[in-house]
Amino acid sequence: MSTAAPMTIEELIEEFDDLGDWADQCEILIDMGRELPHMPAELKTDETKVHGCQSNVWMVASVSDSEPRTIELIADSDAMIVRGLLTVILMVYSSRTPQEIHNTDIKGIFSRLGLDRHLSTARKNGLGGMVSRVRQIADNALAPN
Repeated sequence: MSTAAPMTIEELIEEFDDLGDWADQCEILIDMGRELPHMPAELKTDETKVHGCQSNVWMVASVSDSEPRTIELIADSDAMIVRGLLTVILMVYSSRTPQEIHNTDIKGIFSRLGLDRHLSTARKNGLGGMVSRVRQIADNALAPN
């Protein structure tokens, strides 16, 4: 599989459904992780680190000034499978408004991908931490200045 052309979350779910086998699905996540651009080292700080993850994970957001305000995310990890999970999070949340982020049924998406069944407890906790960070960013973007 090549993710050279951006894939939508629906296309990823369809691909996962077609494969059916977790080992093959995991390989897609790893491939997606390989293609995730690396975050510049100067952005990897304690402030951008996502806590609660087994691996090192960093996430940075920018909020557009134009209306509707959208959030752009960049993220990175030192673990390939986590980089793949970050790619999924970016597919779901990047270029969305804070309200769209809050309205997204992320647990439903993770369930449709089988992540709720196949990830270890530690990975699920880390994934929850990444989602919490995105929601916190969305809350901050909604707050009056």
